[in-house]
Amino acid sequence: MKQDIYQRVTDKIIADLEQGQLTWMKPWSSGNMDGKIIKPLRHNGLPYNGINILMLWGAAMEHGYCSPYWMTYRQAKELGGHVKKGERGNLVVYANTITKTEEQDDGSAEERKIPFMKGYSVFNCDQIEGLPEHYTVTPEPIIDPAQRIDHAEDFFASTKADIRHGGNSAHYALGSDHVQMPVFESFRSPESYYATLAHELTHWTRHASRLDRDFGRKKWGDEGYAREELVAELGAAFLCADLALTPEPGTDHAAYIQSWLKVLNDDKRAIFSAAAHAQRAADYLNGLQPVIEEDAEAAA
Repeated sequence: MKQDIYQRVTDKIIADLEQGQLTWMKPWSSGNMDGKIIKPLRHNGLPYNGINILMLWGAAMEHGYCSPYWMTYRQAKELGGHVKKGERGNLVVYANTITKTEEQDDGSAEERKIPFMKGYSVFNCDQIEGLPEHYTVTPEPIIDPAQRIDHAEDFFASTKADIRHGGNSAHYALGSDHVQMPVFESFRSPESYYATLAHELTHWTRHASRLDRDFGRKKWGDEGYAREELVAELGAAFLCADLALTPEPGTDHAAYIQSWLKVLNDDKRAIFSAAAHAQRAADYLNGLQPVIEEDAEAAA
């Protein structure tokens, strides 16, 4: 009998959390792409989304892969490569539906769509020989960590969120719909500042006028609170990947891990749901960015 995909993924993330590790944070210091965080990429360069990001980051961390590219056995073969002997594939999943026709009490037929999760195997390019060179090339560093990062500043400014600075607390206030941040200079590094801001802006997307996300949160520390914090944590990870930032895990993660473990142990689909909500939040914030017009001269 096939192992339940939801349970398999959840078990892996729970095992990491029980060791105090954040699966989605490890690649930020594991040498992946010269230390910079980057989303896992398909053979054609398109990034994976949602839960597949966490699963492939986890696999890269566990096995020490440096390449961001992943592909099926067949895709590797079509590109002139071959999977090394003894290498095992890594699970990725996608959602689909089947249509079932059911007879109603009155004799009429009604079609019902039933969602399901399907999985297949991909290999990291470090597991494959003979591929074109660009699948393993490591790009040069692009940012100076000692200064404010212009493209991150532009990204967060373009959201038009009410971001206020002062005090020693980072939080999103739902009632006044504003994000409160300590001053930039008080953070360990520019990346830590932007990662924290990404976390709080993921919370900002939960407002009823935006994504209207509500897990039934009643008070600090309850299950709804833990679920929202997990979404914000993953949303920050996804946004940092989009912005090529390399933050370190914050000091407050240990406090969250226990509440996350309870949610994940109680509901094997919780991490899938959190990743999907985080992806929607990241997509929403990316959607607030200005459209870049092509340079007329360059296009000519």
